[in-house]
Amino acid sequence: MNFLIIVLLYVLSHGLTALVVTPVQNIFLPEVTVFASLMYLPHGVRVLATWAYGWKAIPALIVGVSLSAWLFSPSEDLNFLEPALIEGILVGAGSAFIAFELARFAGYNFYFGGSKKLRWKGMIAVGALSSVINSLGQTLVYSDLIDFEKIIGVWAVYAIGDLIGLVVCMVVLMLVFRWSRAFTVLKS
Repeated sequence: MNFLIIVLLYVLSHGLTALVVTPVQNIFLPEVTVFASLMYLPHGVRVLATWAYGWKAIPALIVGVSLSAWLFSPSEDLNFLEPALIEGILVGAGSAFIAFELARFAGYNFYFGGSKKLRWKGMIAVGALSSVINSLGQTLVYSDLIDFEKIIGVWAVYAIGDLIGLVVCMVVLMLVFRWSRAFTVLKS
């Protein structure tokens, strides 16, 4: 069941990004839009799913990314990215896990249940590290497809978009928790 929830949340967040964020971004930054989004909501799903389920989230994320690419990416974008698409999917799906493990190796266990209290600042830090890992990895994977003079811009959009997507997802999650608690109180 958790597998399906992660897949559905990933596809939903990717759909919102593809249908709302991407058209607006394409007006202002068409040269990087095929590679990266300024508000990539699926990164929030990636980080939160990995926070909750660790490495077990990776297969669901791979399925979610694959379905999202098939459902929401124009065929010309998929054809353009195809030589490296599988590598890009694997980098994206594994980036949060690598970041959580690096933090754990450094003595900070930010996984769900890793501490008595959820540390939002730690989640944002791990999300930022994951964003850097993802943006560097994606830039390397697609380096043959990106004009050399645009690599820094694409990398920056990846990093910023992932982080903004994480923060938006965390805010939505906090609102859902508050609404859930308020509903529970009203119900009693």
